[in-house]
Amino acid sequence: MALSKRACRCLMLLLVSLALLQLGMAVDPIGGYCSESGTSDSEINGKARKRSINSVLSDLVAKAGSNGGFATSSAGKGDNVFYGLAQCRGDVSASDCAACLAQAANQTVAICHYSSDSRLWFDYCFMRYNNANFIGQADTREDASVTIRAQINIVENLKAFQKAVGRAMGKATAQAAATAQGAAAVAGNAGLGRVKERYTPFVNIYGLAQCTRDLAPLPCAQCLSTAVSNMGGMYSCGAAQGCQIEYSSCWVRYEIYPFYFPLETGGRATTDMTKYTKIVHG
Repeated sequence: MALSKRACRCLMLLLVSLALLQLGMAVDPIGGYCSESGTSDSEINGKARKRSINSVLSDLVAKAGSNGGFATSSAGKGDNVFYGLAQCRGDVSASDCAACLAQAANQTVAICHYSSDSRLWFDYCFMRYNNANFIGQADTREDASVTIRAQINIVENLKAFQKAVGRAMGKATAQAAATAQGAAAVAGNAGLGRVKERYTPFVNIYGLAQCTRDLAPLPCAQCLSTAVSNMGGMYSCGAAQGCQIEYSSCWVRYEIYPFYFPLETGGRATTDMTKYTKIVHG
C-alpha cells in the first residue's frame, strides 16, 4: 500500500526521533518563546489547529534535509492557517542539522503545546511557526524571545577587548548581509558570516552572524545591526568573554575559542553552560 506524501513525512520524523532516542541524544533548547495556550473553544477547531501545526513541522523537517538546512512551510485553512520556518546554522553538517531539526520539531510540541506562536533556538538550528505569515520579514521584537549567554570573566584590557569584539562582529555581520539571498537562497551558508579577529598574540575573538535565509540583504543587515548594537547596549555583554543573542530572524555570537565549523586544531564545538549566565526576555 502506497503512503501519502504527508504520511511519508510523518513517518520520516518518527524514524529520526526514534534514532535520536536510541543514540541517547538529548538536546535542550538554548532559548525559546511560546505564546498563549493552544486550547481552542471548539474541539473541532482545536483538532484543525493541531493538524495544521503537525503538518507544518513535519514538512519543515522533510524539506530542510534536501534544501541545505532551510525550509518554509504553510498548512491549514481560515483561522487555522500556520506558517513555519526551519533553519540550521550554516556551518554544521547535514547529519547534525537533520538531528537538530527533528529534535526541534518534537520539543516545539512538547514545550509550546500547540500555541499560536512558537520559537525554539538550539546551538545548531532554529525552528518557528506562527498563525500569521512572517516569511521574509525581519523580526527583532523584544517580546518574542532573546536569549543571552554571557561568560562572566573580566578581561585585563577592556577597551582593547571590546574593540576586537567590535571588529570581529562588524566583519561577520558584513559577510552575512552580503551573502543573504532572500527566499531563493539555497546554499547552506547563505546569510552566514564567520570571522577570526586577533585580540592579543595568544587570544583571538571568533565571531559568527547569520540571518534566516528568507531575508533579503537589507533586512538581514538591519536585523544583525540591531543584535550587535544590543550586545553593547541594552544587554550589556560588557567584558564577557562570550556572548550570544538570538532573534527570530538573525543571531550573533562571539567567543574566545573556536566554536564554528570547521574547527581549528584544539577547538571545541560545545558550550559549558556552567560558565554562563542565561537571561531570557519574552
